[in-house]
Amino acid sequence: MALISRKSFQLYSSSTPASRSALMTLSKRLNLVSGQQKPQNCSSVAMRMLCVKDKFQYTFCRKKHVQLQMQSLSVNEAVHLCGDMSSCTKSNNVWMDEQLFFKKLNSLFTSKEIFYFLSSLEVMSDTMASGALQKISELEVDDNGLKNPELLENEVFRALCFQFELESSKLSNTGLLNALQALIKLRIDPESTLMMSLLSESEERLGRGQLTAEHLCALGESLLELEGPSCATLEQIVNHMQERDIKSWSPREIVMVYKILQVTVREGKQWQSLLNRLNGVTLRAASQLSPNFVSVILNSLVVLRQTRAVLLVTALCKHSVQHVPCFTDHELVNVLEAFLYFGQKVQIFTEALERHVPKSIHTMHPQTVSKVMQYCCKKMILSKPIFDAVAEGFISSADRLTTDQIAAYIIPFGTLNYLPPSASSLFRKLETVLHTRLRHFQPPTLLNLLHSCVLIQRYPINFLPKIFSPYFLQKLQAHPPGLNRVAMSQLTQLFLTVTLECPFYEGPKLLSKYQVKAFPTPQSSLDVHLFKRVKTGLLYLLKKRIYFASEVSTPYFYVVDVEIKLDEEGFVLPAAQLEEVHRRIALCVDGQNRFCAHSHNLLGEEAIKQRHLQLLGYEVVQIPFFEIESLQNTRKIADYLYKKIFPCTYGLSN
Repeated sequence: MALISRKSFQLYSSSTPASRSALMTLSKRLNLVSGQQKPQNCSSVAMRMLCVKDKFQYTFCRKKHVQLQMQSLSVNEAVHLCGDMSSCTKSNNVWMDEQLFFKKLNSLFTSKEIFYFLSSLEVMSDTMASGALQKISELEVDDNGLKNPELLENEVFRALCFQFELESSKLSNTGLLNALQALIKLRIDPESTLMMSLLSESEERLGRGQLTAEHLCALGESLLELEGPSCATLEQIVNHMQERDIKSWSPREIVMVYKILQVTVREGKQWQSLLNRLNGVTLRAASQLSPNFVSVILNSLVVLRQTRAVLLVTALCKHSVQHVPCFTDHELVNVLEAFLYFGQKVQIFTEALERHVPKSIHTMHPQTVSKVMQYCCKKMILSKPIFDAVAEGFISSADRLTTDQIAAYIIPFGTLNYLPPSASSLFRKLETVLHTRLRHFQPPTLLNLLHSCVLIQRYPINFLPKIFSPYFLQKLQAHPPGLNRVAMSQLTQLFLTVTLECPFYEGPKLLSKYQVKAFPTPQSSLDVHLFKRVKTGLLYLLKKRIYFASEVSTPYFYVVDVEIKLDEEGFVLPAAQLEEVHRRIALCVDGQNRFCAHSHNLLGEEAIKQRHLQLLGYEVVQIPFFEIESLQNTRKIADYLYKKIFPCTYGLSN
């Protein structure tokens, strides 16, 4: 939570000297008993908040720099506040009263009801008072800030704030830190005397080692929200954490330590010993974690680069499956990022996404949808339920998406070579958006987007003159990552596509200096084991190795896995022969890595390659892994290849 400018937003500071004097006089009449003191009777130390007739001003810091002028305390206002009640002689009765208090508090749903309830009480512990502030903050604060600014003018609220400031040194740890958390959430100015008093007291107790693990976590959470990762006190908190017994920590405390470590760990200053202990405890508690806790911990493990915590990551990823419908958008993004970072791919998680996304597509944040598509694309998961829903979502919401989100929605369709049922409407909408907002796209994003379209035979003819223009290419070169090999390959494939598939295109061409000599082939592109079996079968079939060539570079940028040449009469020629070649057969030895995961659907890059080879005059014969993997000996493989390559009977040239 980012706080706005602190200047001129002081609590109490603008009160008049007379009113401040009256408040100080009043403070002498108040008596707050600390948790360490043991009063004879709680009622004897109850505190009565009397009125201050002189008006003074409370100014709170909230979004949009709103200032509120508060009225003076009411003449009839009365609040009795007592310290840590657990030390009172009537502890059993008081504790029962405290239980009843929180039961009643949890049944209230508006701040007005809470203030009415508080004003009816005669005795209230600081734990009760801070709990009430926390409940108010939960009800009255959302992502947009304070929903009901009028609550800050309430007399009970102002009385409690004054009491917490005046008696901060006498508060119990729980009362002090709960109040601090609630007031931060309510956007109280951190430089106000109230907040400075609470913060100062908290840090003094930290320095004296008086805070338990639970209290250390609460203080860390407050400092993270108030000052962010630059707060020097966070490292001090981590030092104290290392001395605590982690095994007894609650899930909330575990999560808070991860969050603190996430922002305090620096290069050369690692807390790996503490992290190892923490990871071990979290593994045992993984199945009991809430959706929010699972999300936060996975995010921290990513930031902290805990690649060795394989068991913990696997357990959390599997546990996240049951929470998919419950995750908020932000939480789901964290989980997906963890799946991507740690290389996790859990089939039942994808199935949970397939049930959740189609139902929620119109309410999900576009960034969440983008992350879902990135997850599918990186994992090569062609999920038709998800892709079909995203296509429908794009058609209805494209005008509200950022350019990066537009690309994230569309590129996976090309990468995974899939056209949804609504493809016509989808690409009409995309064309409309591009016409309207073309200049807003960053050059690499636009190139990636248009390249993905040609993979699935959607040709951006109207936009290619811009792509091939010197001006665009200069911008592309100046924009990271620049005109690297990937970008040049995409440009070359766009050029080859319009040359082969769009002969009517008459716009500018791609200059040769921007063309690659051969499309880059990732090492994983060729399944070495499958390729070896195919070569063994060909050798058995053709008798001599000279009759076929492997990994042949062509003049057309592509590399052919296996090439076989035939003469006019259909006889197989030696691979090195250049004359009398009448036909060329290109064998595409397609392993699992050329298909979508758990699918027989070719990836876009392989599909366009085979399409272009056919247009360039090759007879393309596909040898997919799923047709050959069950063949158990060389003879069967040779028989299979004979039927695939030579549907008619051919001979060998002597």
